[in-house]
Amino acid sequence: MKKKRYLILLLTLLVSITTFAQKSTYNGVVVDHNGDPIIGASVVKKGTSTGTVTDLEGKFTLSVTPGSTLVVSYIGYMPQNLKAANNMHIVLRENHESLNEVVVIGYGVQKKSVVTASIAKISADDLEGKTPVRIDNALKGLAAGVNVTSSSGQPGDSPKVRIRGTGTIHDSDPLYIVDGMPIEGGLDYLNPGDIESIEVLKDAASGAIYGARAANGVVLVTTKKGKIGKTSINYNFSYGWQNASRKRDVTSATDYAILQNEKYVNGGQAPLYADPYNLIDANGNKINGFGTDWQSLVFDKDAPVMNHDVTISGASEKLNYYLSMGYYTQDGIVGGNYGQSNYERLSLRSNNIYNVFDVSKDRSWLNKVDVTVDLAYSRIKNTGITTNSSYGSVLGSALYLSPLLPVTLTGSAADAMRANYGNYTLPSDANGNPYTIPNYIGTYQEMNNPLAMLSIPPQHNWSHKFVPRFKFDVQLWDNLKYHFTYSADMSFYGNQSAVTSLYYLSGNSKQEHTSASEYKGNTTVWQVENTITYDKTIGKHSFGIVLGQSAFKSQGDDLGGSRWNLVNPDKPSINYSNGDIEYIRDSNGNITGAIIQKNVYGGPYVNHTMSSLFGRLSYNYAERYMFQATVRRDGSSRFGANHKYGTFPSASIGWNIMNENFMKQTQDWLSNLKVRASWGKNGNDNIGDFSYTVNSAMGDNVLFGQKATKFIGSKASGLANPDLKWEESEQTDFGADLGFFNNALTFTADYYVKKTKGMLMTVPIPSYVGETKPIGNVGSMENKGVEFELGYKWHISDARFAVKANATYTHNKLTNLGNDTGYMDVDGIAGIAGGGTRAMNGQPYPYFFGYKTNGVFQNWAEVNAYTNANGKLIMPNAKPGDVRFVDVNGDGSITSDDRTNIGNGTPAWNFGLNLNADWKGFDFNLFLQGVSGCDVFDATYRTDVYSGNYPTWMLSRWTGEGTSNKYPILKLGDDKNWQVSDLYVHDGSFLRIKNISLGYTLPRNITRKVMIERLRFFVMAENLVTWTKYWGYDPEISSGGTSLGVDRGVYPQARTWTIGFNLSF
Repeated sequence: MKKKRYLILLLTLLVSITTFAQKSTYNGVVVDHNGDPIIGASVVKKGTSTGTVTDLEGKFTLSVTPGSTLVVSYIGYMPQNLKAANNMHIVLRENHESLNEVVVIGYGVQKKSVVTASIAKISADDLEGKTPVRIDNALKGLAAGVNVTSSSGQPGDSPKVRIRGTGTIHDSDPLYIVDGMPIEGGLDYLNPGDIESIEVLKDAASGAIYGARAANGVVLVTTKKGKIGKTSINYNFSYGWQNASRKRDVTSATDYAILQNEKYVNGGQAPLYADPYNLIDANGNKINGFGTDWQSLVFDKDAPVMNHDVTISGASEKLNYYLSMGYYTQDGIVGGNYGQSNYERLSLRSNNIYNVFDVSKDRSWLNKVDVTVDLAYSRIKNTGITTNSSYGSVLGSALYLSPLLPVTLTGSAADAMRANYGNYTLPSDANGNPYTIPNYIGTYQEMNNPLAMLSIPPQHNWSHKFVPRFKFDVQLWDNLKYHFTYSADMSFYGNQSAVTSLYYLSGNSKQEHTSASEYKGNTTVWQVENTITYDKTIGKHSFGIVLGQSAFKSQGDDLGGSRWNLVNPDKPSINYSNGDIEYIRDSNGNITGAIIQKNVYGGPYVNHTMSSLFGRLSYNYAERYMFQATVRRDGSSRFGANHKYGTFPSASIGWNIMNENFMKQTQDWLSNLKVRASWGKNGNDNIGDFSYTVNSAMGDNVLFGQKATKFIGSKASGLANPDLKWEESEQTDFGADLGFFNNALTFTADYYVKKTKGMLMTVPIPSYVGETKPIGNVGSMENKGVEFELGYKWHISDARFAVKANATYTHNKLTNLGNDTGYMDVDGIAGIAGGGTRAMNGQPYPYFFGYKTNGVFQNWAEVNAYTNANGKLIMPNAKPGDVRFVDVNGDGSITSDDRTNIGNGTPAWNFGLNLNADWKGFDFNLFLQGVSGCDVFDATYRTDVYSGNYPTWMLSRWTGEGTSNKYPILKLGDDKNWQVSDLYVHDGSFLRIKNISLGYTLPRNITRKVMIERLRFFVMAENLVTWTKYWGYDPEISSGGTSLGVDRGVYPQARTWTIGFNLSF
């Protein structure tokens, strides 16, 4: 027995020794498709727990028996099963099904597979290769259902953002939330390089958690954090050259003179120019060729744009940190070289998460506490010019000024002009020659010499913005968590300006005295939130609960002043001015009046406060059947006494059909099939302060008693409305998400109906009830649309490709304006009578309102043939060459009642396409963006500017029978043919190469020799090509106010060439 035990012991020892001897040590490196090391990848022997993780260089070493299978995996990548070998080089491919599986929603995150609402996500990868000054411009063309229209090409100008159409006749801007904090004044303070993701909450179900501020959609911005591993230092630099992509076609000197002569002769006047082919300017010099090219003089060639961006980030088990500094500067292509259109932004950010303790492995209650401290700061300085105005803007004037006008006058001509304006100092060029005053030589109305305008000292604007956030997260028990957040948005802003000379540009633009002015304001928004979240999975049942409270307050004040008569124009300031009170006396020395040469103004803003309670319940069964319900109750200081609080509910459901057992047989080609539906109500409290009440009206004197003694009286200026409340948006959405071939090909479609009720409008009641009519919730609007998103990722050998495309169709209708007429004129068009933009029941909001035309009368026979049912002439005063206006209402004559919808500046379709490719260190990006189904109203031709230049299409005017059936005869004082009509309306559709870039990343085995982790060089072009039928500067026009598409000489977006590099350590 004893020998047997020794034998067994010896046998066991031999087996153990043999087994140990059979193990071998293997090593390798795990990288991604770019060759970058994957830190923390898991390398495990299949079927066991034996394994390791890769180090900071992606390397690993593992001892296993020969022939063992290793499972290599990492989050977001497809795992690989490989036989153990020496010097393994393992390339992990991205798992399309796992990427972007988490999206940010209000007060949390959610797996994309169980999302039941309509949410568009834009990742940092989507933004790569784009160069937006403002992050809200980055939404353009990247998200279905989002229409972004640039207001102009001036640096720093804010775009007009509309989510699922224009929702109200008032403020339709979405709610912007950055890291949980609602931001006022837009997103220009953000450095685009700091953005991790942007989620757009499009339907009511996703936005209802924000209640009374979410009717126009919500844009959630999440900034970057550090990543586990060693500290990463990145420096990005770019420098670009900007130019105008096109000029407008206007007539040359000879053509202009011919047209002027024709206009005056047709108007019964003598021709202006004896010989249009031999012209002399005001200086007595012969005009050769085109003449003065005002557009070329105005545009700054190769205007610079530069960006610096430095980040330091990293993370450990205790601390996560992300620090960044950005500096961006841009000169505008119009006036930038004069210091008139410039933008400079300095941005700083510090995002820090500190783990106080984490004992979740030791106990289940009060086991983890995290503290988040974030701070963002920006300083912006800018100058600007008027970008789209009929009243003497730089570009508008450049289009109107005659090519015969010299830029400056010299010699005796200059002396004569100075003598004519003897009380003024005329702006002059570097040689001391005064800039030509257009109205001194011709009739140009408000138009000015654009170079003289650019020589006037600009207003200097500045702003400082601080956005701090303190967050306290406690894990209480079993996934029950408490979150406390205090955030603030502190804005300080102002401007300085000075009039340093008594200049004269035109009768509407002149200065009678020097002056200095300054303005300062500040706004502080703070928000305190307490939320409790609980997530639990029991078997196949998963629950999520959010309960919260929020308090919000916005307050601020401003102060401004000015003073005349600078002591030293080279040092303009209010304190260095001596303006006081100038008394006006009659011939006897009696004071009859006074001119106050200084003023001051300011005071506190109206506080805007809000108090809220909200909750959300999410449930899914095996990620197969999903349900989510949200409710929020908001109280706002802007609501009337009877409606201080509003309740905003929503509900959504989803069905992951792909997770059903009967779909298993399709999983080799169909990887995702989900349908969803949602309904909800949101509010819009951007209705102004105290709209529910009225002021007292003074001056209502009354007579009482037998002697009729007069008493000074007052009364309410109108009727108050204590029932005034928020505008309410109700939205229904149906959507489907599909994925094919492991989600390499994805497709999403949504159909929505969005109805806005309770838009604010004056209530149609008799005027005798008060001085003014009360404001009520009486208007309504409807938007319907469909949205499509398509994505496809594939690779050919080592070359990888990814394309994303989206398209949106939106139909807008103003169902009820709510006033007594059913219509409202929105924006007029200076110098062109008979219409403008209008809001009207049953029509899109807003639309171009004017006359329809049907060609040009070619002869008297056509004039006499245009008769009504009674045989009378519809246009009895018409002559050959005049426009044939359409009798829209059929009453047999052309009157103002025939004006109708002649176009719409809001696009019916928005679309975008983003293509990425990379191969062996090369990367390529192409981004196309465009719109269709919209119009542009070209308001750059006015008949009242008698001396103004002409667009070249005027060369196709009617000059006799058969010469033109579109543009009428040209004659002086013609205020009939050129009323607001469809002659001014053009197709505004366009397709634009918004961005195109090519980059190359040097191999790491080269850069690491000089301690550089990554070095990439790139070249990029922005607004490279625009295909459009519109002949103006830019078909993308935000006209200001609520209108789109009215072109008064808009400041165009620049074509930019950029070079740069990305450097990482």
